[in-house]
Formats: sequence, structure tokens, C-alpha cells
Amino acid sequence: MSLRLGDTAPDFTQSSTEGEIRFHDWAGDHWVVLFSHPADFTPVCTTELGKTAKLADEFARRNVKPLAVSVDPLESHHKWIVDINETQQTTVNFPILADDDRKVAELYDLIHPNALATATVRSVFIIDPAKKIRLTLTYPASTGRNFTEILRVIDSLQLTEYHKVATPADWQQGDDVVIVPSLQDEAEIARRFPKGYVAVKPYLRLTPQPA
Repeated sequence: MSLRLGDTAPDFTQSSTEGEIRFHDWAGDHWVVLFSHPADFTPVCTTELGKTAKLADEFARRNVKPLAVSVDPLESHHKWIVDINETQQTTVNFPILADDDRKVAELYDLIHPNALATATVRSVFIIDPAKKIRLTLTYPASTGRNFTEILRVIDSLQLTEYHKVATPADWQQGDDVVIVPSLQDEAEIARRFPKGYVAVKPYLRLTPQPA
């Protein structure tokens, strides 16, 4: 069964390049980006893992832990990391799960037989500190992920978690946001959004991004 938004992310225990990971314990009170790779020593995955390493400060600033998964064994991962560090001019600073028994792949429905019969597709799960799945993305093996978009979604999820707003199309940090339609009390609106708002339509009210 495929996982849906709001589902609890399945827990697991699996070996990794940074030791055994008991997923829910390892995640703790962090957000997690769990992302899968078709295989080690593949060109697109090499660039993606290098990009993730380079974004370490951006993930840390957002209280996010990245966690990669590939169905190759641990020894292969360690050899691959040498290549990643060399070719991407970085240092891999996050764990890669060695899912050679397909435990995580099966829990997270990462093998799509009509796309790749034996390897995992290029999926992304953003998981919040309550271990709820907040976003899923699945790319074909030929297409590298857009990490600017992944960070943008995390920013939106974290903003909308604590304020009664939603983010419009192409929203970036600092842009106006939308007051959720369910919020109708003008006194509460004035308290929450002291800079006011513009009602383009009764259901479309734009306000500066809350601090």
C-alpha cells in the first residue's frame, strides 16, 4: 500500500554509513528528508548526494536531517562516498541506508516494477517531528531532484505549521502569503496579521509573511 500525506512514517531499523539507525529514535524532534536512489555509482545520484552535503547548513538551519537510501550494500556505499566527495568537491555528512534486504524499499513503496523492476525510484518524503508524512515526490530515474524546491517546501510547511496561512504558487521566503479561508474573525485576523491584508476576492486575502 502506498503512503499518503498525514500517514505516520513507518519505523525501521537498518544499517547505514553512520551505524545502525532506528529511524524514529534517530529522527527525534527533527524534520527528515528521506530520499531514495536507484543504485550506487550512478551519475545522477552522485550529483544529488553531493548537493545534499553542500546544503548541510541550510538543512541544519531548518532543523532537518537528510537520510538517503539505496538498495546496495554498506561496503558499496562507503566506496561510492569516496567518489561523491571527489567528483562533487564536498564531504558526505549524512547517513546513507544500506537497504540491500529491501526492508525500507518495501515499507515506503520505493520499487515500482513498471519503471524499474529491481531498483528504487527517485522518491522524496518530508517527515515532520511528529513522524507524519507531509510531502511525497517521485521522480523517474533519469531526472535529478530540485533541491531548491525541496527547501522551499520545507519553508512553506514550517511557516504554515505555526501560522494560519498558505503559500501561493511560486512562493519564496519573504513573499506575501494567503490567509486561510477558515479564518474569518476580523479581531483575530488583526491580531495575527498586524500589517493588514488585501482582499483580492473574499476567499483570496494576501498578507505579508508573518515573522
